[in-house]
Amino acid sequence: MEDPEEHLTHDPHVDPQLAAYRKSIDNIDAALIHMLAERFRITQAVGEYKAKKQLPPADPRREDKQVMRLRALAESADLDPEFSEKFIRFVIDEVIRHHNIARGK
Repeated sequence: MEDPEEHLTHDPHVDPQLAAYRKSIDNIDAALIHMLAERFRITQAVGEYKAKKQLPPADPRREDKQVMRLRALAESADLDPEFSEKFIRFVIDEVIRHHNIARGK
């Protein structure tokens, strides 16, 4: 697949420093996508396991612990904890949706 911004790194009108920043951002974005894909492969297996064992798709106690843990991690990494909470809650909601699908709901 061709990178739609590839031409920007070779365009003489684009600031080279800006192009270098963008290249790093693109690399990080790619890593995030691969990490999310791996995370969802694992949570898919968890959903199938929970369905087989007739366990509930959601575990609010674990979810709350994860949110608190990731908020603290965000703070220590100088990342807005509100953003990190919104992000992980979005991911958790999507995982629960997949778990419900695995249960046939």
